[in-house]
Amino acid sequence: MRSRLIGLVLLGAALVASIGAAELQRGRGRRGGSSGVGRFATLEDFDGGFQFCRLVVREAGNGDGAGWSVDYPRAEMNLSIRLSELTRAPVSMDAGNEPRPLLVNLGEPGVVARCPFLMMTEPGRAYFTPEEAVALREYLLRGGFLWADDYWGQYAWDFFEVQLGQVLSSASYPIVDLPRDHPIFRQVLDASTVPQIPGIGYWDGANGTWERSPRESVPHIRAINDALGRVMVLLTHDTDFGDSYEREAENPRYFMKFSVPGYAFGINVIVYSMTH
Repeated sequence: MRSRLIGLVLLGAALVASIGAAELQRGRGRRGGSSGVGRFATLEDFDGGFQFCRLVVREAGNGDGAGWSVDYPRAEMNLSIRLSELTRAPVSMDAGNEPRPLLVNLGEPGVVARCPFLMMTEPGRAYFTPEEAVALREYLLRGGFLWADDYWGQYAWDFFEVQLGQVLSSASYPIVDLPRDHPIFRQVLDASTVPQIPGIGYWDGANGTWERSPRESVPHIRAINDALGRVMVLLTHDTDFGDSYEREAENPRYFMKFSVPGYAFGINVIVYSMTH
């Protein structure tokens, strides 16, 4: 699954020293917004370069959140662009030099297996059938990686935790908090002080960084590890990395405060997923 990409990610020698926040802002970020839901990927869509795989899931009416398509497709495109700018990772581009993100679902496990990196957005209403839970478990235990981002409050956490328990037994694979000295925070860039990131529409322009009441002012970055300690599932709860990618071009102050550290962490996560 990861063998085609492992070894292709060659990091620059002075990644942070030579590229500051001002250089980032002069990049190719574009205004967020969905251009419509695309088709599901097939095996023919994979070309050997990095492609951001977004997991499309079933959604329950009694869950919490806006669903899998939040931030699609601009977040994955912008993050892929930054990955191509700040590392030597070969990012798959189309004829117009735009990244080629993919939509995948657990009903096609052979397609999912080609993705070294999967992302879910607002998973507080996601649910898995027994067959999908098996497919996701097999993907993760064979070396796959899932990042679930942008869900807020205890109800959304509890709802998705139950779904994860069908995939990976909590007795064997507990959810743990990732300490800020974990390698994922320094895989490429120093993201050890990444702040809580609100959606741009919730930010008050100052210190308010939460989206729910009561105020959830502390981001939770948690993980499920395999038997060797490799992160299989990354859970970023009470924070919204996706908006820091999708909405980067809308407000220079938001960009500097949230997008710069958000990209540092996101690039670390992708490189970690492809090299562990």
